Amino acid sequence: MTSISAGRRRFRPTLWPTVVSVLVVGLFLGLGVWQLQRLAQKEALIAKLDASRALPATELPAKIDDPEAWRYRTVSATGQFRHADEIHIVAYTADAELGYQIVTPLVRADGTTVLVNRGWVPTEKADPTTRPEGQVSGTVTVTGMARPGWPQGYFVPDNVPAKNIWFWGDLAAMAQAAHAPDALPLFVEADASPNPGGLPKGGQSVLNIRNDHLQYAITWFVLAVAVGTIYFLYHYRPEPAQKG
Repeated sequence: MTSISAGRRRFRPTLWPTVVSVLVVGLFLGLGVWQLQRLAQKEALIAKLDASRALPATELPAKIDDPEAWRYRTVSATGQFRHADEIHIVAYTADAELGYQIVTPLVRADGTTVLVNRGWVPTEKADPTTRPEGQVSGTVTVTGMARPGWPQGYFVPDNVPAKNIWFWGDLAAMAQAAHAPDALPLFVEADASPNPGGLPKGGQSVLNIRNDHLQYAITWFVLAVAVGTIYFLYHYRPEPAQKG
């Protein structure tokens, strides 16, 4: 008696492993395609922001209906600071030093108000009397980056307006606290031009838009291929030996 099919292999799929593998591979491929779509969206956003940043500084108008259209634009505003109503936003430097970003209403000649993020000060300089040189008077022109308010993130504490301690950019509430309820619906984050006395330290705007979607897409596609390969190898089995 001799074996006539020993050593031969044949692809013989089974029901439930096939169903599960098709669902998993389909899910991974869908996630990979979704990440490619997100990649295209993120690249378009970065290109738009780069184009906005490349524009020359524009004087803010008296009225802004769409603050998103001004996001990350280089803008300027001329007026007088009302230092008595400054706002303190808890913030860290790149070196993890705790302090505050100082947001001060700037009253313009036409009567409109802009909330200007003048920059960062350490905690021991939160009291404006400790940095009198920086409380500039008279008419000034501020150049910086326009930015709408931002929502409260996960694990971010609530703002405490009564103590002038703010953790997130509730612009409307800040405008109320600064006695400027009709302020323009965006901040101006001042550039790095030095203030008298060195404080606040401007130029705190950080544009670091992560774009890892290509790596994520590749990961999902590799996982799909891996599952498909395992499925194939599992079902590519030797044929039972037949004796004759």
